[in-house]
Amino acid sequence: MDFLTLPKRSSKPRETGITHVLDKGMGVEQIRDLFAICGEYVDIVKLGWGTGYVTPNLKEKIAVYHELGIPVCFGGTLLEVALRQNKLDEYIRAVKEFGMEYIEVSDGTIAMAEADKLALLKRLTKEFAKVLSEVGSKDEQIVIAPFKWVDSIKRELDAGAWKVITEGRESGTVGVYQPGGEVKEGLIDEIVSAVSPERLLIEAPIKKQQTWFVKKFGANVNLGNIPPEEVISVETLRLGVRGDTLLTFH
Repeated sequence: MDFLTLPKRSSKPRETGITHVLDKGMGVEQIRDLFAICGEYVDIVKLGWGTGYVTPNLKEKIAVYHELGIPVCFGGTLLEVALRQNKLDEYIRAVKEFGMEYIEVSDGTIAMAEADKLALLKRLTKEFAKVLSEVGSKDEQIVIAPFKWVDSIKRELDAGAWKVITEGRESGTVGVYQPGGEVKEGLIDEIVSAVSPERLLIEAPIKKQQTWFVKKFGANVNLGNIPPEEVISVETLRLGVRGDTLLTFH
């Protein structure tokens, strides 16, 4: 099946065209079965919010991802809980003990002074291969002005973040989205007028959102919070072999 001319996709290890997958509690055999099919398209797996804490076979599960050559990290919410309990050092030590080279920093639920967040990013860039930083609130009642999004993203990139995640949650109804899941197009335009899309990891759990961003930024846009069972579907959107993006690329 190599007779079609398709958009050129980046290859691993990717800096662009990243597919970031949200694991909400998959079992070891599920991971092996699913990633036998879609593993080549997955760049990072996040163990959503605090699921890693209640997963009984966590060490085995992380080892399976590493066997498959896929980096894995905890959700930023777990770090937020550690911060609330003044257990940051214990959290960082645990992340290292599990062999994780990626770590996420977020303040989508707790209040964190910007100076503290930037200092934490600078610290973690010295201790981990990749640091992801998330901007935006998980509370749909909180509306952040576009210039504040831009300012935060630029500062966190300057502090050493590899990519800045734009908040969308698993629901796709907060952050860069309206409560109904529609993209805040003006906000996105404001952000990318100041920051290259290549530096962003855009949470896009819903197909209409994935489609919008692929049409807007092309096959190699960085997409996050992709459900595991939809990785193949997202790749077809990227290549224009699904009706939603066919006419965009062909």
